[in-house]
Amino acid sequence: MTTALSPAPFDAARFAEFLRLHHLPARADAGSPEAYWAALTWEQREDTGLDPETLAARYAEFLTLDRPPGREMALHSLDVLRGRDKSGAPERYDLRFAPGDVVCLVGPTGAGKSRLLADIECLAQRDTPTGRQVLINGQPPGDAERFSGESGLVAQISQNMNFVIDLPVGEFLHMHAESRALTDPAPIVDQVLRAAVAMAGEPFDADTQVTQLSGGQSRALMIADAAFLSPKPVVLIDEIENAGVDRRAALDLFVRKGKIVLLSTHDPLLALSGSRRLVIRHGAVQDVITPGPEEQAMVTRLVEIDARLADLRSRLRNGERISAFPA
Repeated sequence: MTTALSPAPFDAARFAEFLRLHHLPARADAGSPEAYWAALTWEQREDTGLDPETLAARYAEFLTLDRPPGREMALHSLDVLRGRDKSGAPERYDLRFAPGDVVCLVGPTGAGKSRLLADIECLAQRDTPTGRQVLINGQPPGDAERFSGESGLVAQISQNMNFVIDLPVGEFLHMHAESRALTDPAPIVDQVLRAAVAMAGEPFDADTQVTQLSGGQSRALMIADAAFLSPKPVVLIDEIENAGVDRRAALDLFVRKGKIVLLSTHDPLLALSGSRRLVIRHGAVQDVITPGPEEQAMVTRLVEIDARLADLRSRLRNGERISAFPA
């Protein structure tokens, strides 16, 4: 039953999640926000800093802005409608992305690659310097998609990954898995860890402190986490070529998970590996290139060269002397 104190339908599991996220005392026997409030002691009510009306209003807002953990938003298309370049001239292209797309952004430093990623991250509605508009499944996003972090569509992996929490990797991943309300976090945590170690090339385990991870290990962990644990269907990556990560493995992982990936890069292997390449100059998309047979053949050769360079890096890391280029 819905009352003035309980403006949204009651869901015991969602209410328990609401209490946990807001650090409120747990009550398994609460059948409604009103019953929960009535069951609290006077001291517990004081500690919450709330009154019953505020509690009910926050729960109603939680139901509006937050999807149940672990449920991925159904995204069929992401459109970026053309804006303007740095001089105010109109862009040439409207862009559409679909699940499984890997789209690479190329252009000189300062060309506007990060600005395009930022427009997508904030689901711009003609309210950024570029004047672009982002559509979700052909429609402008609502406030819940734009302004609720947990309900948002976009995960971003930046050039600098710094952890502010000092936990073992395994515990960190378990916390994230539990926040997604997974009934059995252990298998997915193991998957994330194995994928991250495979991409990083430098071994670490569940007992390694996250603050002790190298740049490449941190980036690999966040890539695997975003692929397996994040419900967000769009992943924005700003430069992974200098992080010591197996870049092709990272892209393949996102494709298998059905993510839309937009990647800013200067790396030839990555730039040629995407389904499309956006050429950014003077703050705007100046060209859209689909790799042809010649470029696809070049990727095969670049993969061979990259494998040799990876072998060389590994041998140098292990202190070996190098007498010849790896065959």
